[in-house]
Formats: sequence, C-alpha cells, structure tokens
Amino acid sequence: MDFDLNDEQRLLRDTVRDFARNEVAPVAEELDRTKSFPYEIVSRMADLGLMGIPFPEQYGGGGADILSYALAVEELARIDSSVAITMAAHISLGTTPIYNWGSDEQKAEWLPDLCAGKKLAAFGLTEPEAGSDAGNTRTRAVRDDGDWVINGSKQFITNSGTDISGCVTITAVTGQGEGGPEISNIIVPNGTDGYEIGEAYRKMGWNASDTHPLTFDDARVPESNLLGPEGQGFRQFLQILDGGRIGVAAMSVGVAQGALDEALRYAKERQAFGRSISKFQSIQAKIADISAQLEAARLLTYRAAIEKDRGENFTLTAAQAKLITGRLAVRSAEEAVQIHGGYGFIEEYPVCRFYRDAKILTIGEGTDEVQQMVIARALGC
Repeated sequence: MDFDLNDEQRLLRDTVRDFARNEVAPVAEELDRTKSFPYEIVSRMADLGLMGIPFPEQYGGGGADILSYALAVEELARIDSSVAITMAAHISLGTTPIYNWGSDEQKAEWLPDLCAGKKLAAFGLTEPEAGSDAGNTRTRAVRDDGDWVINGSKQFITNSGTDISGCVTITAVTGQGEGGPEISNIIVPNGTDGYEIGEAYRKMGWNASDTHPLTFDDARVPESNLLGPEGQGFRQFLQILDGGRIGVAAMSVGVAQGALDEALRYAKERQAFGRSISKFQSIQAKIADISAQLEAARLLTYRAAIEKDRGENFTLTAAQAKLITGRLAVRSAEEAVQIHGGYGFIEEYPVCRFYRDAKILTIGEGTDEVQQMVIARALGC
C-alpha cells in the first residue's frame, strides 16, 4: 500500500493550504461574527478551479480524483468550516447528482456554470419528518400537462439561498409501488414560481455558510427536470450520502488538525509558573492523544476516498471514517479550548469558532447513530 500522495495531489494540497492561510484566515473571524456569506472567497476558489475539482474537464471541472477533493476540503476546514462546507456541499451534494444521473441536456445546461463556480447547487433531502428516516419523504410531485407540480418542504438546505444559488435537487414522492412510495429526484431552479426560500437559520456554528428551509407550493418544473429514472431517487441519494460522508470526514480531520494547530501554538507561547505550558505533562498528554488519533482518522478518510476512486464499495469505510472523525473533531476542539483556558472562551480566538463548528460534524450527512446503523448492517448484523 502506497501512503504517499502523487505530485498533483501534493500540489493541490499545498495550493489550497496557502490559499486558506493567506486569504481565508484573515477574514474568517469577521465572516463568522457578521454571519456573512463569503462571496469573494468563493469567487477566488472558483478562479483556482476548486468548485469543480472531481468533475471532467469537458464540463470545466478539474478532472481530479476524490482523494484530491478530500485534501482540499481538509485544508479549508483546517482554517474555516463555513468555507469548507460551502465547497463540499456544492460538489458532493449539489453537483454530483447532476453529473451522476443527469441527461446530456441536463449536464450541458448545469455543469459548466457549477464547475466554474458561477452558480451553486444544493441538495434537498431533509424534511421535518424525514432526516435520519430519509425514506419518510412527504414532499410530492405529480405530473400535470408536461410539468411536475411539487408540494412540500425541506429544511437545513446548504447553499440554497445565496445570490449565486442556481438550483436544488429535491427528493419527492412521484408514485406508489408495490413496496411503498416511489421517490424520485427533480431539479428545481432558483426563481421557480411556487418555490420559496425561507429565512436563514440562526445556527450555533457554520455562521458564514448559507442554510435555509425551503417550501414548494404548486411549484412547476418541466418533466424533463426529472434526474435519472423515475422511482430511483431513494437509491440515488443513498449513494450521494455515501460520497458526502467522505467530504464530511475530511472536514472533521481538518477541524481536528486546525484545533490542534491552535492548541500547539498557544501552548508554546503561554507562560505559567515560569515556563511554557507546553512543558507541562498534562498539556503534553492532551496534545499527544489528539495527534495520534488524528493520524489514524486521516488515513481512514483517505482510504474511503481511494476506495471510491477505485470503484470499490466504500459504504462501510466512509461511514466508519465519518463516525470517528466527527467525534475526534469535537474532542480536539474541546481540548484546544481547555488548553487556551479563559481565552478559549473568547470569540477572537479561532478555537472558540472551531468548538462551535465541530458539533454539526456528528450530525450532518447522517448522525453518529445512523453511521452506527450503516456500519452494523455492512458487517452483517
């Protein structure tokens, strides 16, 4: 097994690392404090080709592999999770369904602008009664005179309400089969009559990312907006969630690393009882434990990405990676705050933001409890 990155992967990682340190870090605290969407940062990421990393060059993408995508997400999250989730949700949840199952016409219409970062894409799965129980979708779409007429609601939808949001792909019940409701995926462009974007959520973290509830009241889109075969939406979004978990795991690794970076920096600078607190054994133990667990979590995340790149079944590995990295991100941020002492409770210090941002990583893309279910089923339980 080769643990080394190739030249292209190292170049991308280093490019994103420099970008995050030089352009994201100086504005991250202000974006979080003012709850401002990072339009200028997204534009710069688009200029760097980051908004379409894993998609073919024929659509304006970077033609890179999933491991490269994970590396980019990790480096962004190492500095700011709001920026990282904006890119990750756009790629893994918003654009990937169109690339995977879109018709030639749908790909030609949407992928060039999405890969170029001119527009953002969102994915509408979660509902008030259909989150972990994703099969309990209540949104309905019925055919009428060549259109789909959609009624229902979605919640916690990332990238749905920005000035550059282009579309949301939603799950909706489109029929009744022998086994129960048939769920399909339908592309709904922003600006569609009857499609309303609710007020942005007030969140504990990810304050600079865009998250809204959505409602559909007799929203009409052409029948041609059906994404893939009718009735295959449930299977499709399970595949999307598997891939999305690689992105969230990479985010978690980035948050854990960023928190560790801050803890190390502060511990070396902070003086107590005549010496740096990094010389105290209790501080060293915290740092050592996080460092060791972080390396193991990083390798598992990379393995999930490599399995996907190879076309292998990566469901188990992605769920395992998502489960342990999310928990590690929370613990790493907590320990970093503890090492900072009272300063860790002050918003000007990045660890305070890391602490608030970390918790969602045990919830989004399937809660820890859902990951445990996925893992147990994959193991034959």
